[in-house]
Amino acid sequence: MTSADPLDEGFSARAFARRVALKGNERLDDDHGDHRLNPGLDALIAAKPLRDAAVLVPIVDRGDEASVILTLRTTSLRKHSGQVAFPGGAIDPEDDYEPEKAALREAHEEIGLEGRHVELLGRLPRYLTTTGYSIIPVLGLVHPPFEIAANPDEVADVFEVPLSFLMNPANHRRESRMWQDQERFYYTMPFGDRFIWGVTAGIIRTLYERLYS
Repeated sequence: MTSADPLDEGFSARAFARRVALKGNERLDDDHGDHRLNPGLDALIAAKPLRDAAVLVPIVDRGDEASVILTLRTTSLRKHSGQVAFPGGAIDPEDDYEPEKAALREAHEEIGLEGRHVELLGRLPRYLTTTGYSIIPVLGLVHPPFEIAANPDEVADVFEVPLSFLMNPANHRRESRMWQDQERFYYTMPFGDRFIWGVTAGIIRTLYERLYS
């Protein structure tokens, strides 16, 4: 009789935490980003200084079926306006330049999520963008009950997507569009009337490749 696969335990929050513990700290210095699907962007990303940022990847403990908190950014923001995003932003001196502190602070400022409800698990490799950011995704379990209060200056809506949906590669579409006279590839993950794409979809794809593929 063979023992059960310790990673074959469905999509609960605790099963996710076990995957992070077993596989999540590998190759953290292996940068991901827009250049992974578009090797020609390496030079563009390297040509300008990148601002350090952090996002919280909030995995909500919903019993056997964990979910992921995402936000819809307001259309008035200067960058990535109107897009689906993780709570997050620039790493400031007040964060002691620590991604975890920045991710928790931004989550509280943007959606009212208090840090006492978040169990930090680890990180993903930094994600480099053509918009000038070096983003550290911070992984955390969110334990109910908790309250959400969207900051109307930054967040138009807050919603949850089942982890099983996001970690199913059948829901990852590789699409492209013309940008600066070149075809640029990116992932999209449509969910109902929500269109997840760009950096957020790239981080989700990184999470899948590291923990579930």
